[in-house]
Amino acid sequence: MKQVIIAIGLVGLLWSAAATPVWAQKARAANAEQTAKPAKKTAASKTASVPEGLDAERLARIPDRMKSFVERGRAAGIVTLLAQRGKVVQQSVNGVQDLESKTPMREDTLFQIASMTKPITAVGIMILAEDGLLALSDPLEKFLPGFAGVQIREKKEDSELEEVRKPTRKPTVRDLLTHTSGMGGGYPKGFEDLFEKRNRTLAEAADAFHTRYLDFEPGTKWGYSNMGIAALGRIIEIVSGKSYEDFISERIFQPLKMQDSHFFVPESKHSRIATIYKLEDNRLVKSNVDVLRMGAKYPAPEAGLYSTAPDLFRFYQMMLNGGALEGKRILSKASVDLMTQVHTGELKVGFSPGVGFGLGWSVVRNVEGTFRGNAMGTFGHGGLWRTFAFVDPQKELIGIILMQRVSSDGDMADEINAFCLMASAAVLPK
Repeated sequence: MKQVIIAIGLVGLLWSAAATPVWAQKARAANAEQTAKPAKKTAASKTASVPEGLDAERLARIPDRMKSFVERGRAAGIVTLLAQRGKVVQQSVNGVQDLESKTPMREDTLFQIASMTKPITAVGIMILAEDGLLALSDPLEKFLPGFAGVQIREKKEDSELEEVRKPTRKPTVRDLLTHTSGMGGGYPKGFEDLFEKRNRTLAEAADAFHTRYLDFEPGTKWGYSNMGIAALGRIIEIVSGKSYEDFISERIFQPLKMQDSHFFVPESKHSRIATIYKLEDNRLVKSNVDVLRMGAKYPAPEAGLYSTAPDLFRFYQMMLNGGALEGKRILSKASVDLMTQVHTGELKVGFSPGVGFGLGWSVVRNVEGTFRGNAMGTFGHGGLWRTFAFVDPQKELIGIILMQRVSSDGDMADEINAFCLMASAAVLPK
């Protein structure tokens, strides 16, 4: 049942040491130690019996390719997971959680998945809609009264002058889910460092959101808005009467048995949190991101979740199944279908070619978006620190890749492109 990638030999290590950066040597050494002395949940690669419809040889290439990125010093460590038809067919683990301590990367390493939190918040909103407690057409001011007086500030055509005025219509819950509300990507005055410090409550932050001008008329453009998704998190609190994190835990994490998904990580799990690095001049340098966030108050519905590849698989499989997993229904199939349709028409959206936006999800909408082998209708999301996952309903395929790196390549990172296309290429024609 287990297939372990052969460790790089001592001769190979000595041969390449002079030409290999120190951080890559550390990651390579950790991989060798993992293979020589396998510990619980630290195998370099685990491939289940390959089901009919997948190419075993092509599957086996994925861990090797991920390993090459680590050895080149592009990431301290990478975890990937691939599942088809409801079963995990491969999980690959390479490198280390932390270069200084050489703590090996594990299958259950905790990653800060940043904006991959957004679809989870969106599911929370859809749960409340199905409970009859809100409607997608509800104006934002119904829940956050300050938005009754929200205004737009935008430049006039053919002029450097700015105009401040009321919008022709108010932003709605649906606008927030599709990033077409006009709300900006940052935070209002006095809360500029909210995401870094997380020292204010969600209620305090959301009460200030209306003080920032809208960037455009709701529904007319696409503008990625962290503040908009955070507002949805506050709506969850107001409507449910519970804290955002408690509601998400009770209605999503607990029924799906996502036991390692936290907005505030318990101290007993701190040793499993991966360090975040930044890529500078082709060198990995430890970032100044606080990975423990001790004393944080703000759950960050837009980007605050810590999770693992196995936990995320359960969430994505629920979506692929039409809203249920192992007898626990989270959403109706109708809501899943609604969320994963393109709602943004021909608007230019997203961070990769050929996508539109659904309710909380990026969705491949035309042939340009199939460049990674994903079929049209594939939905997914990425995160700030180079985490990414997709669900391809046509292939019944789920792919998850997790790193912790600050870099400018976003969802178009080489590692993400390689993993997604290699995963799709392993699916045999029917």
